[in-house]
Amino acid sequence: MKKIGHLLLGVTLFMIGCQTPNNKQDQESSTTNTDRYVPKPYVKITHPEWSKNAAIYQLNTRQFTQEGTFLAAEKELPRLKELGVDIIWLMPVQEIGSKNRKGTLGSPYSVKDYFKVNPEFGTMEDLKQFVSSAHNQGMYVILDWVANHTAWDNVLVQEHPDWYDRDYKNDFRPTPWWDWSDIIDLDYNQPGLRQYMTNALKYWVKEADIDGYRCDVAGFVPVDFWNNARKELDAIKPVFMLAEWESRDLHAEAFDMTYAWSWNETMHKICTGHADVNGLYIYYSWNESAFPPNSFRMTFVSNHDKNAWEGTMWEQFGDGLEAAITLSVVGEGMPLIYNGQEAGNKKRLEFFEKDPIVWKDHYIGKLYKDLFALMKENTALWHAKWGSTMVKVPNSSEKEILSFVRQNEKDKVFAVFNFSDNAQTISFKETLYHGTYTDYFSNEVIDFKEDSALKLDAWGYKVFVKK
Repeated sequence: MKKIGHLLLGVTLFMIGCQTPNNKQDQESSTTNTDRYVPKPYVKITHPEWSKNAAIYQLNTRQFTQEGTFLAAEKELPRLKELGVDIIWLMPVQEIGSKNRKGTLGSPYSVKDYFKVNPEFGTMEDLKQFVSSAHNQGMYVILDWVANHTAWDNVLVQEHPDWYDRDYKNDFRPTPWWDWSDIIDLDYNQPGLRQYMTNALKYWVKEADIDGYRCDVAGFVPVDFWNNARKELDAIKPVFMLAEWESRDLHAEAFDMTYAWSWNETMHKICTGHADVNGLYIYYSWNESAFPPNSFRMTFVSNHDKNAWEGTMWEQFGDGLEAAITLSVVGEGMPLIYNGQEAGNKKRLEFFEKDPIVWKDHYIGKLYKDLFALMKENTALWHAKWGSTMVKVPNSSEKEILSFVRQNEKDKVFAVFNFSDNAQTISFKETLYHGTYTDYFSNEVIDFKEDSALKLDAWGYKVFVKK
């Protein structure tokens, strides 16, 4: 949802700090007597096997093609498959409200009917065909789901006005404090609403054979609703669930993945000169210690919110863009690519109007393709329980240089990033990085030992793969 990122970043540490238990070992313990502890897994859901080394792609149907339809987007699926995409996240596909609409076409996050397809994009049969075609090419499709609020003219306003939140005047109200005047909030204290919304979620899995959901402002909806919904969805087919939120407890029973908003904000500050690499040490420390190891975090340099309201990837990351993209893939987290990034899109796509992407070959697309290929073949770079934790390699310039290893019994990667506008020659400490590697991008073989030094250009980066 628009402009939610800063809010989530601001409350992240508070929410993590208030939650229990400590999940450093991905367990909670129950005491049967003073001498015995029975470990129980904190993450109680089963992640789909196909998500273990996946890359996710956000598709804004309105802007993805000149036609702005499911059928036009379907023609581009082979290109996405070649890029290395595994999960396609479709922005909301439902009909958009007219009352208090913003712009000409309105926001996809202002839903008029949870059971109807937006005719702007096509028909239910068109959507089914898109999903089936994606499945045939080995990809999966998740839908954007807006559970917190509806359009002012949603069918529920007439059918169940008691299911809506009210202000001090007893009027319908948008989410407080934000400029979301085109929507009104639902009230999850109403059991009937919970059943209705759960049935709506199940409908699209059954009817369109979709593979899960990205849930808008998921933290504004009670966790116990999501926990129950996940159980009912998994009873139909194994699903993958992404929360637009940054909270540990969402991982326990409801969501496979949450947004790494704080990673994105930290990278933006570093690349614009408002922070140093210590900010990343803070993020990765919290991520390792406060979030369960068997969970996914989504790392990204752009999405529809960032692009529309805060700037293109170029505006957000400047000369550090390529390094940020590379870290989003080889560091811990599932990488997201927002449509148009692979074409080097340099404009803020209109949110309430038609504004199709200009497609062309671009080196950013090649960078993503190369990185996705590495991530899929190198087991150390996989996600959640399948992947390996990042381990810091101390270096001679730790405020500007990030260096780490990810390794397991089969694979090892040593990555170094210069997050500064100065060329640097770096030396390293300890022995974790020692060994013979291949530079992934140049294919040069290099042997690292105690007295090795590495030269990096300003904003330069290197990814070394163990031979």
